[in-house]
Amino acid sequence: MKIAIVCYPTFGGSGVVATELGIALAKLNHEVHFITYKQPVRLELLNPNIHFHEVNVPTYPLFHYQPYELALSSKLVDTIKKYEIDVLHVHYAIPHAYAGYMAKKMLEEEGIYVPMVTTLHGTDITLVGNHPFYKTAVTFSINNSDIVTSVSQNLKDDTLRLFDITNEIKVVPNFIDLTHQKTSFTDCQRDVMALPEERIVTHISNFRAVKRITDIVDVFYNIQKEMPAKLLMVGDGPERKPAEQKCKELGIKDKVIFLGNSNEIDKILCFSDLFLLPSERESFGLAALEAMVNKVPVISSNAGGIPEVNNHGVSGYLSNVGDIQDMSKNAIKILKDDVVLEQFKQRAYAEAQKFDVNEIVPKYIALYESALAIS
Repeated sequence: MKIAIVCYPTFGGSGVVATELGIALAKLNHEVHFITYKQPVRLELLNPNIHFHEVNVPTYPLFHYQPYELALSSKLVDTIKKYEIDVLHVHYAIPHAYAGYMAKKMLEEEGIYVPMVTTLHGTDITLVGNHPFYKTAVTFSINNSDIVTSVSQNLKDDTLRLFDITNEIKVVPNFIDLTHQKTSFTDCQRDVMALPEERIVTHISNFRAVKRITDIVDVFYNIQKEMPAKLLMVGDGPERKPAEQKCKELGIKDKVIFLGNSNEIDKILCFSDLFLLPSERESFGLAALEAMVNKVPVISSNAGGIPEVNNHGVSGYLSNVGDIQDMSKNAIKILKDDVVLEQFKQRAYAEAQKFDVNEIVPKYIALYESALAIS
């Protein structure tokens, strides 16, 4: 098949999943065309089946905000026609499904019919989409997609609760490529991050308020009172400065390392002992899954779709949002004993295997085939 994928090219979960999906499809000899405003961060154009088409938005003084949806829909029409695309797969209801629908209608004027699969990832539904300004457009885009998927049962339930949806929503969870796991790093590389006797606690995100970044600092503060430890904060965003300030106030600045955005996630997680994810809201919890595949147990909130990934008492522990004391207690329970820690590491990896790319991607292929049959 020839598949066009539209996504955000950033470090966020939806962009990562869309990129990894395209890479997996290309390995199965499908022809994949990424269409977005810049090359996705995890995309390496080394496979002849992978193509990238940049959406250029010309500046024009008349527009206060440049019309990306218009540029995207036009680029979709051109790409679909030129490469004879079979299926369009858009990640995020707005603006991507909205632009995809417009492209479909323009193509139908020329007698070209391309089915559109829309995958809902969370922010497009729970934050942006539910805003009164966008709710009508999001509802329209979902109901006019040929096939709709969500990355968790929780997100599906939220979507049906918040919108007047007449279309069926199928749950296809996020996934991980187990072959990407790298464990060949040397102990001397771990020494760059922490002393041999220190536990390494890690958090990876875009540092938005929904991630409750200062909660991570509070939990770590309690951990380091019980044992030698280092906290690695990977990512960047508006909540970084408040977190840095809190580290200074608590006197743990020398025990916390802010690494910024990184393409060496596997290396960081390889030496991590525990992952913290106290988010107020997560549609799935891809960061937790990436930790688990690297044998890192997870201390998380029980928000959104996280319980569908982090198995309480098996791969880590779940706590209510904002329950610093319970998260701290559970973290210390895992970290204080080498035998217990190793058991959680092995169980975290076993749970992650349920989300292997080879289990999930065939589900998308089957949906593409059913979409083609419908059209």
